[in-house]
Amino acid sequence: MTPTNLPKPVVAAPLRVLLLEDDELLRDRVLVPQLRSFGFEVAAIGTAAELDVYTATAWPDILILDVGLPDADGFEVARRLHAQMNDVGIVMLTGRSGKIDHVRGLVEGADAYLSKPVDVDLLVATIYSLARRLRTTPTPGAGRWHLDADGWCLLSPGSDVVALTKTEGRLLAKFFESPNQAISRTDLIRTLTDNAYDFDPHRLDSLVHRLRKKVQRVLGMPLPLNAVHGEGYVFVLS
Repeated sequence: MTPTNLPKPVVAAPLRVLLLEDDELLRDRVLVPQLRSFGFEVAAIGTAAELDVYTATAWPDILILDVGLPDADGFEVARRLHAQMNDVGIVMLTGRSGKIDHVRGLVEGADAYLSKPVDVDLLVATIYSLARRLRTTPTPGAGRWHLDADGWCLLSPGSDVVALTKTEGRLLAKFFESPNQAISRTDLIRTLTDNAYDFDPHRLDSLVHRLRKKVQRVLGMPLPLNAVHGEGYVFVLS
């Protein structure tokens, strides 16, 4: 039986992300598909002129803004948008690594400033963290490990964010249904596929290994997901 006092994933509409990046290859072949794989609703444009057209009819939740635009200065764009849409989160991307540019980006209105080549996990975690800060309502489950954003991110007890793929989210959702209880490998595999008989069990172990490694890398702390010999895995939720 599933305990009724545990935090549940927050069901919400996908975050609307507008990507303004003039590098067509990076934009359309790398960032857009990867951001969509994390559950975002993504629109992509390449110039400041296109941004003016887009914002005339719709506002994104998050704007990812390249500093080096072909028809405008990214810092100027950030300052103007911050004044017009102060409820929209702005993440600036740049190939410039200097401290002066970093500080200028934040002063001009950006909420976060990431250097290229950007780590996608870091970018996604930044988007989710920023979106949570912009919310006016508290997030259920604060103070303990829990899922948020309809299962697309994992939050630590300190509310730090780890972005999840769809498969990772489905796996963790199964654990949060029965925390502190060992779940068999068979039940976990059935969570991941409709055809458990053709599913290689080693894929489950690899998924758990990658998830642990990701959490350790992003948060610098271990994920309390432990193997139980002869049974399966257990998520220890204290």
